[in-house]
Formats: sequence, structure tokens, C-alpha cells
Amino acid sequence: MKTVLSGVQPSGKPHLGNYLGAMRQHIEMQKDYQCYLFIADLHALTTVKDPEQMRYQTYDLAVSYLALGLDPEKTVFFKQSDLPEHSELCWILGCMTKMPFLERAHAWKDAQNKGKKEVSVGLFNYPILQAADILLYQPDLVPVGADQKQHIEMTRDIATTFNNTFGEVFHIPEPHIKEDVGLIPGTDGQKMSKSYKNTIEVFAPESELKKQVMGIVTDSTPVEEAKDPDKCNIFALYKLLANKPETEKLAERYKKGGIGYGDSKKLLLEKIFEHFGEARTKYNELFPQKDLVYKILEEGAKKAKIMARKTLDEVKEKIGYKI
Repeated sequence: MKTVLSGVQPSGKPHLGNYLGAMRQHIEMQKDYQCYLFIADLHALTTVKDPEQMRYQTYDLAVSYLALGLDPEKTVFFKQSDLPEHSELCWILGCMTKMPFLERAHAWKDAQNKGKKEVSVGLFNYPILQAADILLYQPDLVPVGADQKQHIEMTRDIATTFNNTFGEVFHIPEPHIKEDVGLIPGTDGQKMSKSYKNTIEVFAPESELKKQVMGIVTDSTPVEEAKDPDKCNIFALYKLLANKPETEKLAERYKKGGIGYGDSKKLLLEKIFEHFGEARTKYNELFPQKDLVYKILEEGAKKAKIMARKTLDEVKEKIGYKI
């Protein structure tokens, strides 16, 4: 059985873009693969500076995954910061990674292009920690979006450099890119992102979720006129949750005219409640059970440590730390 590894930052409330772009895939893959999934709280420290926010968002992300169907018996689910092996391997890999190589990273380039003067060392070193996260568990596949392919390419380069310098330790992973998802539009038509404040949150209270959906930006085409479903943000989200007959039916209504955007928003809202109804109920039941959630993460960390320790011991042997 092939091994898959994914990491997710606790950067805020999970939204449709998170679910459709990554979370759904993580949960589906546990049926056919040995899966490791970690909450990347070390990475989150580059942006989250409030301890209460860090604790809440980490816990909320854990509850969200469990509510959506992650099975801790099938997926090794843990917090990154619970395993010091991540930071230790990051240092070792950093000692053989050149600065010009890291300056190629998209996150660093974006910070430079935006004129940020106070960029942290953590952000600059981000690709090295990410390589350590991945290589510790010797995965075959790392699910990423098409825009994140560079991250895996850098990890592969770092692993190859180590293997060529000290001898084979790291398995070279492949990116697993799900092509059929594409860009998930937010309520304003841009890519759905917390930074754009255009998200539709999976576990928002009913009234807030309704407000988010009804706030989707549309054009001013009158109700009676035909509309192009392929140019509508509402339809783009609807077809990602609906089945083929439902999608085709709504597309026909768009093309014939007689349906307003308000009506299509209501259909989308109904589809969201239908799709996430069971998960939303489980989320509300699970959220108060802190002892259970933390125990799941602790047990996951114990399982993850077995593999992480084995890999790190091999690395230390190769570089001469073991006498």
C-alpha cells in the first residue's frame, strides 16, 4: 500500500475552498492508502502570533476533519509541533540548502514583490521545514494543488541533494495533483481565500452561512433573461457539490431564463446544508469533547513518531552523529 502525506495550516475556519480543494481528497484517500495528516502549527507561527488564536484554530481544524469523516484508525492524525523530529530534520537539511535556492520559492518572491521589509526567517526557511515534514514519513505521494507543485519539486531537490551527498535515505515523493477541482471561486469571484475575506465556511452557524451565500457577487442580468452558467460564481460552486443530473437541470434553467440569482443562491444554500448536514451535526457534538479530540491527536503523534524517529536515526547515522 502506498503512503500519502498531507499537512494543513490552522489558519482559520475551514471553507468550501479548503474542503473541495484539499480536505475532501485527504479523507477519500484514506480508503486506499496509508495516510499521514498533520496540523501544521509550526508553519502557522509565521503568521499567527496570538496563543489563544493558535490553540483555537488548531483545535477547530482537528474537529472539522473528524466531523468530515477522517478516521484516526486509517489516518495517522497529529500536530506537527508534537514531534521535535520535524524541527531537528529541518536544521540538518538547512545546513545543505543554499540561499539562492530558497529565494526561488513563491512565498518568498511574493513577500518581496509586495515590498514587505520585515519578512521572518521562518518564512524564508519555509521550504526546508516543509521538506522535513514530508521526508520524515517517506511518502510516495503528496496531494497538492497545481499552484503548490513547486513545494514538492523543492522537497525532491533537497532529498536528492542529501542522498547524493551522504547516501540513500529519503524516498523521492511525487506530487498528487487533482486536476478536476480547479479554482474555487469566493463570494467576490476571486479565488476563495481567508485573506480575501470571501469565504463560505463549512461549519458557520446557519444564519451566518446564509449571509455568506446570499452575498455572492453576480451581474445584473434580469430574472427573465438567459444566463451563461459557465460565467456564474453560484453555478461554479453548485456543480462542485451537486450530482450530474442536478447540475444539468440548473444549467438548462440558466439558459432558458426565468431563474434569478437569488433563487440559484437558495439552491446552493440547500445543497450545502444537504451535503454537510451530517458533518455539521457531528461537528457540534464533537466540539465540546476536548479530552477525546486531544487524545486522538496524542495517539496520532505516537504513531507518527515511530516512522519519524526511524528516518531521523538513519539521517544521523549517515551524517556522522552516531558514534
